[in-house]
Amino acid sequence: MPTPPANPIHTMSPRVRSLLSFLRNWALPISMAMGVLLYFLYAAIPALDGTRPFVGRLVEVLQPALLFVLLFLSFCRIKPSDLCLRPWYLWVALIQVVTFVGLSLVLVFRPDVSTNARILWESALLCAICPTATAAPVITLRLGGNIPEVVTYTILINLVVAVLFPLMAPLVDSTTGLTFVPAFLALLRKLFPLLVGPLALAWLIRYTCPRLRDLLADTGDAAFYVWTVSLCLAIAVSTRSIVHSHAPFAVLAGMALIALVSCLFHFVVGRWLGGGGGESETVTAGQTYMQKNTALLIWMGLMFLTPVTGVTGGFYSIWQNLINSWQLQRRRKKQASVPGNGMQRQ
Repeated sequence: MPTPPANPIHTMSPRVRSLLSFLRNWALPISMAMGVLLYFLYAAIPALDGTRPFVGRLVEVLQPALLFVLLFLSFCRIKPSDLCLRPWYLWVALIQVVTFVGLSLVLVFRPDVSTNARILWESALLCAICPTATAAPVITLRLGGNIPEVVTYTILINLVVAVLFPLMAPLVDSTTGLTFVPAFLALLRKLFPLLVGPLALAWLIRYTCPRLRDLLADTGDAAFYVWTVSLCLAIAVSTRSIVHSHAPFAVLAGMALIALVSCLFHFVVGRWLGGGGGESETVTAGQTYMQKNTALLIWMGLMFLTPVTGVTGGFYSIWQNLINSWQLQRRRKKQASVPGNGMQRQ
């Protein structure tokens, strides 16, 4: 009987294996640091000024393409019958809606607030209503959560946001001149291609090419590493939006603080609401409520409210991924403490 080929990892030197392990374990913070570094390096080279329109367009195409791929790989792991309803969906959605409507009504009845106060208030309501990130299943799976529950709530909250936000946004800021129907259609075009497209393609392959579906579902950490590349681009874009913002420092600091408080609130409340269903549901509810589609948050601020409020999405992206990095490290330590599990991959 022929001897099976040796695992390439086992043939590497201990130093190389240690480096690969470090890169895998700290992929999120490394990706975030690379995003910041790449932006400042690119901005500091005058010879690249002429490439900015091309690079900007490339990022606009590449970001959704990467999200499509990682969502497609995640959706290949679930089938339609896996989608389910949980009691915590209602409570999380209710908190999002009530918080958003409450914050919005303050500005509707107090349109005379100062510009800086309006910016901070709009930043808070954007954090409140922003739907779950389409990439949330990737981190949730890595933390031991439930992908079908994340997908189900993501679809539900995107439907809610597609209707509720266009209803309230023209009342909050009438200077944009938008009405419900154009705002609703614009939001649909932004939300659903990246949500419905990968899901429909994954399920089409499931029932027409089951062998291909099995192969795609067994890609291991591929979706996670696609996400790290996407995160690097997202942080670079977020850094650019913060650097190019003309808001006073005090307003920027206020937006950063609002994003942090919102992120922590969503994380704690989500985990609390899912706590009755065991560790998996606790993780799932916490990630589903905390992890926001910050690219959409930036776009909603630019399109429907005071444009500078979109910077809040950049700050929120940083905070939520720092929390994700902390959770992944905490999970690694927990797994390593289990006898015989020290070398287990996540």
